[in-house]
Amino acid sequence: MALNPADALAGIDPLLMAGAAAMTFGAAYVRGLTGFGMAIILVPLLGMIVSPGEAVVLGILLQLLIGPVGLKIIYADAHRSSALTIAAYAMIATPLGIWLLDRTTPDVARLLIALIAIGAFLLVLLPQRGELRPGPKETAATGIASGILTGFAAMPGPPVVPYYLRQPIPPAEARASMMLVFFATAIAGTISSFALGLASWRLLWLSILLFPAVLFGNWLGAKSFGKVPAPLWRSFVAIVLGVAGLSAVVRLFN
Repeated sequence: MALNPADALAGIDPLLMAGAAAMTFGAAYVRGLTGFGMAIILVPLLGMIVSPGEAVVLGILLQLLIGPVGLKIIYADAHRSSALTIAAYAMIATPLGIWLLDRTTPDVARLLIALIAIGAFLLVLLPQRGELRPGPKETAATGIASGILTGFAAMPGPPVVPYYLRQPIPPAEARASMMLVFFATAIAGTISSFALGLASWRLLWLSILLFPAVLFGNWLGAKSFGKVPAPLWRSFVAIVLGVAGLSAVVRLFN
């Protein structure tokens, strides 16, 4: 039987819920501006109000809800050949990540999620690869890794962000390509979460209650995109990943 919103909030401190909404707004702003980062920032922080596994599912549900927003423009701007290939491999691999999460203890999950966030930051610092696009093997590997990380940590970004940011392509193309991939992984993650029993009506209600903060933050971030020069945009992406990794480590030790 489906829960109502009051049941979904049962046992959650109102101040913590307000803090979660504020964090969700900030993470969604980053997503609107950069094309990624919402889950990388949110999942470690949402662990303050739900368990690590529930935080992962909640992050996936929020990405699913925001995914259709601006999808027509995203699809037009993306490098569709690589984005759709990565998305296909990621959707196939996502159930494996969900399965691994279900069999991982909370402490180990927190540690791995922190390491994932830090690893993404280090990958973005690598020099650009040059004019050539990655080959089919690298594209497939990126998709598989993204899918596993979607299911395990609601973080499809660590393999995908370096894949696009290390190419000398316009920020609009990189941003749209990443957002297209992440919407696909959110669909796969949601289906897998419910099929394997990790998702619940409670988490669905929580995602709906947090969605207005996501919608407004994403809209504001999208309004800011295009006003930031490309080098500054890339630097901001690296900073976001670095802060996310640091916050994950702080949360781990607390």
